[in-house]
Formats: sequence, C-alpha cells, structure tokens
Amino acid sequence: MNDKAQAMVLASFAGDSLALAAHWIYDTEQIAREFGRMESFITPKPDSYHPTKRKGQFTHYGDQAFVLLQSLADRKTFDLADFAGRWRKLFAAYIGYYDKATKGTLQNFSVGLGPEASASFSNDLGGAARIAPLVYCLRDDPEALAAAARTQTAMTHGDPLTKDAAECFARTACRILAGDAPAAALAAVAEERFAGTPLASLVKDGIARKDEDSVAAMGSFRRNCYTPSAFPGVVQIVARYERDLREALIQNVMAGGDSAARGMAIGMLLGAHLGEAAIPAPWLAELEQREEIRSLLGELL
Repeated sequence: MNDKAQAMVLASFAGDSLALAAHWIYDTEQIAREFGRMESFITPKPDSYHPTKRKGQFTHYGDQAFVLLQSLADRKTFDLADFAGRWRKLFAAYIGYYDKATKGTLQNFSVGLGPEASASFSNDLGGAARIAPLVYCLRDDPEALAAAARTQTAMTHGDPLTKDAAECFARTACRILAGDAPAAALAAVAEERFAGTPLASLVKDGIARKDEDSVAAMGSFRRNCYTPSAFPGVVQIVARYERDLREALIQNVMAGGDSAARGMAIGMLLGAHLGEAAIPAPWLAELEQREEIRSLLGELL
C-alpha cells in the first residue's frame, strides 16, 4: 500500500504541474492550437497566469500542497496552527499568482482572525484538491483524516460544499488505497456519507457521463474553478480513465479551465489506484521537487 500511497502524492503534484502552462485557458481550441496535445510539462508563456514559473514547477495550488506536506513531515500529524504559519509565510512574498481565496484569507489574517476563522467566501475546488499529503499522513485513520481535510480546506475556503468535497476526496482515496476501484469508491462514499446532499448529486452526474468525451463533458459542467462545476468534472474523468492515469491527466488539461485543481484531485485518486508505474517516467523526471517530496514522505513513515 505504501507504494500506491506515495504514487498518490506524486501523481497529484504531477497533475498540477502538467496543467501549469495551459491553466485557466477556457478555449479548448486555443489549447490545442498553442500547445498541441499536452503530453509533457511546458514552461508557461509570459502572458499566462503563471509567467514566473518554469516547467516542472507548480501552480499556487501545488505550492500550497507542498507547504502542507512540509508541515505534516515536521509535526508528524496535521497541526492547523503550523500549517497556517507556513501558508502565510509562503504568501508573504510569493512570486506567483494570488487567487481570490488567497487574497481573502490573507486579509482575514491581517485583521487578527485565527486559522479557524480566516476562510474566504471562495467555493473554488482548489481548497479541497490540495490534500494528497494529508491523505498519505492520516490514511490509517479515516475519521481523523476526514476531519483534518475539512479543517485545512476551511482555513481558506468557507464554502460548505467545498468542505464536503475535501472530505469526499479524502474518504474516497482511503477506500481506493484499500482496494476499491475509483468510481465505485466515489459512489460508495457519496451514498454512505452524503446521501441526499448536493455533493451526492454531483458524484452521480459525473459517473453518469463517464462514457462521454471528457473535453465535451467538461464544457457541459462548465470549466470554471467553482466546486459545483469542477467536482463533477473530476468524477467524470476518474470514472472514464480508471485504468489510464496518463490519459486522464492529459484529457483534463485539454478540457481547459481550472485544470490544475482538477488535476491534483484526479492524480491523487488514480495514483492511489494504479501506483507509480502509471505515472509517465518523463513526468517524474521533470517534476522539480520530486526528491524533496519523496524525502518528506519518508519522514512520515
């Protein structure tokens, strides 16, 4: 299981990095025209959302997940105060993109609110998608993991559905690590923990469209950052490409919009299912912080 748990984290970071250059381009024809089929890491263009980054690095989502991993490795468990301190230090002089959730949370910290009350009003999926290191750390205690997933998300994202999405991803990843297939795990978690809620409907919608082209399906869900749109997109791609992590992450980028947040969640779930052999070797080789990630995971063993 540890091999797949480590792959879960590496694949989540790879999903973010693959999306870096085309992140937040909503025109899928533009993506195809400018980048072709996104099969490798690419340095973002100067007019992109991430012009300070180079191939193999992360978006602001991946950078936050890396800070979370550092905190977990140091504290050997989830410590909200420690994570909050490291998160604030990351963005004190960040050379990268500040999204609305980050700006809102920083503003709340600046007026004296603590990490339990610092959340922005954002319902972006990014707050729920950065949790692969947390799953790795607490995978043997699903209840503690679910609580921690909600808490770390709630530090920056106050939206109830986004917190539900974090818990759903966490519980689903645990079931996958225990041997369940991804789509079945998503359906089971939705039924057992979220029956009758909007999140259960989003899971159902995503699975129901698993036989459709993912680029087209994402257009129907809408390609934006918001959890009601992005979450079913994750489910659709995971269900459609259960046996092909590489193609899942490629199609995710080709589908446009907030491909980085979706990619982190897709990589986490399919990495947990398929293991490191499913991650293309060139992606691992070019993932700039690969060895640091492995070292920090080793400290959590």
